[in-house]
Amino acid sequence: MNTKTIKNYLSSVYDPKFFHLFKKGRYSKDRFISDLIAGVIVGIIALPLAIAFGIASGVSPQQGLITAIVAGFLISLLGGTRFLIGGPTGAFIVIVYGIVAQYGTGGLMIATMMAGIILIVMGITKIGVIFKFIPYPIIVGFTSGIAVTIFTTQMKDFFGFTGEIPSGFLPQWIYYFGHLSEINVPELLMSLGCLLLIIVWSKFFKKIPGSLIALIAGTAVSVALSAAGIVEFATIGSKFPELKDGLSFPKPGLPEDFVLSLDTLKNLVSPAFTIAILCAIESLLAAMVADGVTGKQHHSNTELIGEGIANLVTPLFGGIPATGAIARTMANINNGGRTSVAGLIHAVVLLLIYLFLMPYATYIPLSCLAAILVMVAYNMSEWRTFKYLLKGDRNSIAVLLITFFLTVLIDLTVAIEVGVVMAIVLFVRRVMETSDIKVLDAENLAATEDDEIASMDDIEMLDVPKGVEVYEINGPFFFGLANKMEEFDLRKENGNKVRIIRMRKVPFMDTTGVHNLTNLIDRTSKRGMEVILSGVQPAVLKELKTFGVDELIGKDHIYPHIVPALSKAREIVNAK
Repeated sequence: MNTKTIKNYLSSVYDPKFFHLFKKGRYSKDRFISDLIAGVIVGIIALPLAIAFGIASGVSPQQGLITAIVAGFLISLLGGTRFLIGGPTGAFIVIVYGIVAQYGTGGLMIATMMAGIILIVMGITKIGVIFKFIPYPIIVGFTSGIAVTIFTTQMKDFFGFTGEIPSGFLPQWIYYFGHLSEINVPELLMSLGCLLLIIVWSKFFKKIPGSLIALIAGTAVSVALSAAGIVEFATIGSKFPELKDGLSFPKPGLPEDFVLSLDTLKNLVSPAFTIAILCAIESLLAAMVADGVTGKQHHSNTELIGEGIANLVTPLFGGIPATGAIARTMANINNGGRTSVAGLIHAVVLLLIYLFLMPYATYIPLSCLAAILVMVAYNMSEWRTFKYLLKGDRNSIAVLLITFFLTVLIDLTVAIEVGVVMAIVLFVRRVMETSDIKVLDAENLAATEDDEIASMDDIEMLDVPKGVEVYEINGPFFFGLANKMEEFDLRKENGNKVRIIRMRKVPFMDTTGVHNLTNLIDRTSKRGMEVILSGVQPAVLKELKTFGVDELIGKDHIYPHIVPALSKAREIVNAK
């Protein structure tokens, strides 16, 4: 492969949308103003979510903001869509919290960067399109499971519990029900008030999110009641007192607990794979939703590479995993965002807030953030879709429930791994259901040949001579049909001298298919029979020649149509 070929290949998989904006004067002043307005609004929308996702993930609020700034900027700059807004999302809360608890921020950095590498490899190898084939019940199953898990973890701050909360879904709920007498009533009232405000506001006002209004209102009430000496709420400042003095943007570097070892890498492969899969699914799903709304088209492989680069760079500044966010992307579109410039502006807005307004964020009550995340969990749950999918076939229901309960009760990493395996198994099974091997007699052979013969007068030529048996393979000839090949050997030949295998409906053949066909030819030859291939398509013939099957069977035993194949079979029978 020469340099030009490599360059052409790379340009076909990586072509960021941002760099198309300034070609031939496509980007105008009006577009910039539209993007500017959308970027400012989305930046404000992203503020409470970035803070909440950071705290819920077991890291600091500034790390959530840094992720929204750095990853949000890079995803818009280097990604494959015009509209996607990147940053931390609720989907990562569970996996990030688990990694931080077990391996610290150093382990999180390694896992996130490994996920970035995986995403880049996915994009370069053009795997992006594969995510469109992941069964919907699997996506809904682990998305709903994540929502339930987020909801569960937020009950501590929602009810104002101050004790040490155990890990795990069941232990946490056992703790909550066992400590109902310890509920902090003011914290609960703050949570309920903010949640109610989000719900009511969202029904009447669409442009400005209820989460932002609840954040402002909750903080104002908290400050007022604290100043009056009535009640003290747990706030970001009480949990992260270092934020009160303001922040400077961090320089790239490694965390203090960063330890790179072979054992660490081995242990973090699975979490990194989970992060990469989550990132790919959520970002490409958001991109497809944006395409449907705008009529544009994203480049999936470019998007994966852009997401990978973002997840490689962001951890160097202390950030956490990031991906495209559906809600923020839709807010961007609805507020006039038309190019990736809006995503860049959203990151700049967050940077300004980080540098100049972060001390004021210390007054935000944790119970208010819990209410925001409870709403996020509700929106993620897709309970209506979940209920709808329960009306499906038994296989789909089983996949949905298995993925859901694995996510909630065991671990998100296990759920993703099992979900991917189930997706592959279901895909292979569906393909196998459309593929089969059958025996053709003279009557149904003639009845299916009108696409291969010149006229109905030629039907008489399709009589199967005595001593000849005809099999037809319908569908892809791959490893999924391996067991069905045994059907050939289970049949009694009854003195047959020729076996014709019709392959006109075989669009492709993999290595396992070639291996099984080769074994069949060998076994048939040992029984004194000859094999003739009919209707071999060019792509399949090329594969057969690559492995020397044409030499094994004889080049005069491979035909593009059934008519000459039958003539050859008749010739062999008469000669014997």
